[in-house]
Amino acid sequence: MPPSGGPRDSLPPVLQRTTPVDSTRNFTGNRITLSFDEYVQVDNPFEKVSFSPIPKTKPLIEARLRNVSIRIKDTLEPNTTYSIDFGDAIRDINENNPLKGYAYVFSTGDVIDTASMSGRVIYAETGKTDSLMQVILHRDMDDSAVAKTKPRYMTRTDARGVFNFRFLAPGTYRIFAIKDADGGLKYDQTSEFFGFADSVVFTGDTRPITLYAFQTESDDARKPAGSSQPAPRNKDDKRLKFSLNLEGERLDILGELVMTFESKLANWDSTRFQLTDEKFNPLPRPSLMPDSTVRKLTVRHAWSAGTKYRIILQKDFARDSAGNSIMRADTLKLESKKESDYGALNIRVKGLDTTLRPVLLIYREDVLEKAQPLRMSRYVFKLFRPGDYSIRILYDTNGNGRWDTGDYWQKRQPERVNSRKQKLSIRPNWDNEFEIDLGDTGN
Repeated sequence: MPPSGGPRDSLPPVLQRTTPVDSTRNFTGNRITLSFDEYVQVDNPFEKVSFSPIPKTKPLIEARLRNVSIRIKDTLEPNTTYSIDFGDAIRDINENNPLKGYAYVFSTGDVIDTASMSGRVIYAETGKTDSLMQVILHRDMDDSAVAKTKPRYMTRTDARGVFNFRFLAPGTYRIFAIKDADGGLKYDQTSEFFGFADSVVFTGDTRPITLYAFQTESDDARKPAGSSQPAPRNKDDKRLKFSLNLEGERLDILGELVMTFESKLANWDSTRFQLTDEKFNPLPRPSLMPDSTVRKLTVRHAWSAGTKYRIILQKDFARDSAGNSIMRADTLKLESKKESDYGALNIRVKGLDTTLRPVLLIYREDVLEKAQPLRMSRYVFKLFRPGDYSIRILYDTNGNGRWDTGDYWQKRQPERVNSRKQKLSIRPNWDNEFEIDLGDTGN
């Protein structure tokens, strides 16, 4: 048999020498070389390598064989400590093993600054974290500095949202978190995730800092409504086409019946829409509510479980902007789901503090299924859609029952949400019981 080649290399590259030596004082050059014990590469230095203080022009980083070279293009400030944090950008060639957490430090003066600052960034609306947030420090105390000028220092969060500043000059700073869309490190787009501290921070204060990131305006809100185009059709086909939001050909009685049309509706006549039972006995006329795109009509009616319905659409019931219409009377058949298709949800709440105004948010695949203000120790939902759910706890400061974003310019923090590890699995035709302990912050 051929030889196996030995065990897989799982070790990161080892730094053997730096020129000049790490933590050099009175630095006057413009080139730094790091030498390793094996061939190395630098993965995405523009995104992964941070320089502090932030330079006007980023240094050039290149890897060749066993060496990584850094060429400084800026004029260095006197009596200043500089650090180059490589994150996990330095990797070996063979197995892509990263050297994690290495930072090269030097000073143009007699002293290496050693002040530090740490904390965490959490998405306020979800309670989750990621490694894509940047945390910045400003020396300029003016409120508008974060929108107009680059910060003094920058670092990145890890997957847990944790950030650490090292080798800071002692002093007072304004601290912010930003998910920067254009690389400018400025809060100049309301769609960017952003977080701020209510007061200045001091390098001598060792307490961890928590920043809650939010969007003032989402990217989706900036897109024009109903901008998607329908699939091309035969130019002679003038039938008004639409779809119904049925699940397995059946209607979900916990929701509404929605008619989605290919194009924006120009007009519709609710008197030409008739709802009956399966024997064509007329039922109370439902209301038809358009959405903002005028491509959807919601049919509002008190649907009963396990019931067969008929919908009669008379000729010229509706016409869309392309001139398509209901060209002749049509009858639609539908049947609602039975009660046995749903599960009962029985929730017991422990550790309830009503002064915090907690709201239980139940999500299915990141879609909010239920928002329930918690004022009692027990809640029973007779009918609940089967499936797996995640839960979050909203602390509803203003008591309106929903999450509200923040506003930096108004100095308003976003409402906070705790994302919990606990999951709910709802079985159909079953009494599903769960206990939620609000005092257990680790769950």
